[in-house]
Amino acid sequence: MITTTTDSASTPLDRLSDRLAGDMEQVNILIRNRMASRHAPRIPEVTAHLVEAGGKRLRPMLTLAAARLLSYPGQDHVKLAATVEFIHTATLLHDDVVDESRQRRGRPTANLLWDNKSSVLVGDYLFARSFQLMVETGSLRVLDILANASATIAEGEVLQLTAAQDLRTDEAIYLQVVRGKTAALFSAATEVGGVIAGAPEDQVRALYDYGDALGIAFQIVDDLLDYGGVSATIGKNTGDDFRERKLTLPVIKAVTRADAEERAFWVRTIEAGDQRDGDLDRALAIMARHGAMEAARADALGWVAKARAALSLLPENEIRVLLDDLADFVVARVA
Repeated sequence: MITTTTDSASTPLDRLSDRLAGDMEQVNILIRNRMASRHAPRIPEVTAHLVEAGGKRLRPMLTLAAARLLSYPGQDHVKLAATVEFIHTATLLHDDVVDESRQRRGRPTANLLWDNKSSVLVGDYLFARSFQLMVETGSLRVLDILANASATIAEGEVLQLTAAQDLRTDEAIYLQVVRGKTAALFSAATEVGGVIAGAPEDQVRALYDYGDALGIAFQIVDDLLDYGGVSATIGKNTGDDFRERKLTLPVIKAVTRADAEERAFWVRTIEAGDQRDGDLDRALAIMARHGAMEAARADALGWVAKARAALSLLPENEIRVLLDDLADFVVARVA
């Protein structure tokens, strides 16, 4: 059995970050260089505000980890990790405009500090930069994977626009949205790491499956955290999704099990947008009555099990152990 030295005060994400610190430093240098613009200084201003806001850089780390897990000796994984981060940052800039967000990672959003036009156009610039980087690897397959992921992300966001406030949205549609808006980039990030390492097809597929399952679990947990998780001791502000009338998994499960009075409540608050004082507390009570939070967490655990099963097909080494621990950590946040 492969083991790793762990610090009880650190998380699996911290340990993975430490293990990949050298590669991530190269990624950060590349990001700073490629987000520069000789002619439009607002581009690096807007990009730096978000890129340097203290995010964990999970998605690019997944690309680095996949390549290193398979003993990749080259440097193209750095370009691909930067590509993944640029795609992610571009989608965040666009999402904040669509959602009319005012805060991200505890800071004012770019569209609030500058304007919607700047956010959209800088997001477009980052998408273009991402395609330049992926082309530089010389791999048509990598280009195909990341181009498809970019299209899938956009498709998922558009689907969410039509499904988010429609009580007919079921778990199958929810999963389709999540696969688009979140899991597509997770799975592409891990898959291209395997491709660039020249791995056998079964290992590339295992990396894709790991990223897909991890991304789905990650989004379910984010949905749970917005309502305080399974326990009221989570300590995170709750209710943004409810106030924005988003049909996330805990609400979908509660709607499915609702009686006539409860369904009328969801119609008023989610579909009609008529929200009043005390409605969030009532929504939490209804979800608790039907065990919706626990059921959603069980779903997340099921996806974590799929992620870990995919890892079992890959070489057994320190990186694999870290990725295995990371999968558990995703759901442990709502234990």
